[in-house]
Amino acid sequence: MRIKSLITERIKQPKQRVKTVGKRELISWFFLLPSLIGVFVFFVAPFMVIIAYSFMNNPVQKEFVGFSNFVNVWNNEAFRKAGLNTLNFSFTAVPLAVLLSLILAVVMESRIPFKSFFRSSFLSPLMVPTASIVLIWQVMFHQNGIVNNVLATLGDTSKTDWLKSDKAYVVLLTLFLWKNLGYNMILFMSALGGIPKELIEVARIESAGKFQIFWHVKLRFISPTIMFVTIMSLINSFKVFREIYLLTGDYPYDTLYMLQHYMNNKFASLDYQMLSSAAIIMFIIVSILIYFLLKFEDSYGKDVEG
Repeated sequence: MRIKSLITERIKQPKQRVKTVGKRELISWFFLLPSLIGVFVFFVAPFMVIIAYSFMNNPVQKEFVGFSNFVNVWNNEAFRKAGLNTLNFSFTAVPLAVLLSLILAVVMESRIPFKSFFRSSFLSPLMVPTASIVLIWQVMFHQNGIVNNVLATLGDTSKTDWLKSDKAYVVLLTLFLWKNLGYNMILFMSALGGIPKELIEVARIESAGKFQIFWHVKLRFISPTIMFVTIMSLINSFKVFREIYLLTGDYPYDTLYMLQHYMNNKFASLDYQMLSSAAIIMFIIVSILIYFLLKFEDSYGKDVEG
């Protein structure tokens, strides 16, 4: 009888465990449900609507037109100019944002005077509202602004309207870097601080110099952070429309006309099918770029592990 009771208990134990695990999963899904509903309502459902609009002639008649909207958008001269400007800005601003913030993080690691002051000054753009930032840059780079007044005292009397000339691109690039360097720098400082000291000590014992330690130890150890900062900078470069719009309006100087300007103008004219097609093309391009970045980071990480 005792043996039978033990066998019965052993048989019941897995069933009880399954019930316990099932109960925990149900509780987990219960807590996740509000977030999942929010993601579906505010992200998945609108994206599905955009996909549907991109294959219609318009939201009223709702006639299926295949890929004609995508062809029309791709052949549109304004879209091509906006796309080239956006890619040009991203391929310039993102490497600069990653490289300069990494250099700043390495400098902040060393023993320099007023390190706390410099760190706080680089983080100050994160605490300033966008509208205030735009107002400051308008005052600085206006035709009668601070920059032209300073140049006039140095002998350059030609007043440049920075935001309506070829130099507008430099102004935007400077604004982007000023806003993002501090945040990227903090991420790199955190990654550098997490490197095991034993690795650096071993490298020093092996007579490795500072550059060799940085290149072969530190840089490889923080490669996931470099990839994260690159992806975040890439996403932020596609979101720079907000600052350009507040600085220059709907139709800025040619070099500042971005994809978001094209889509915003299509939205203003209620051309939803062209807007949706442009948004999907932009989504595909960004996804491809991020995919290749992740593949590169994955291969680089395997090389580090080896």
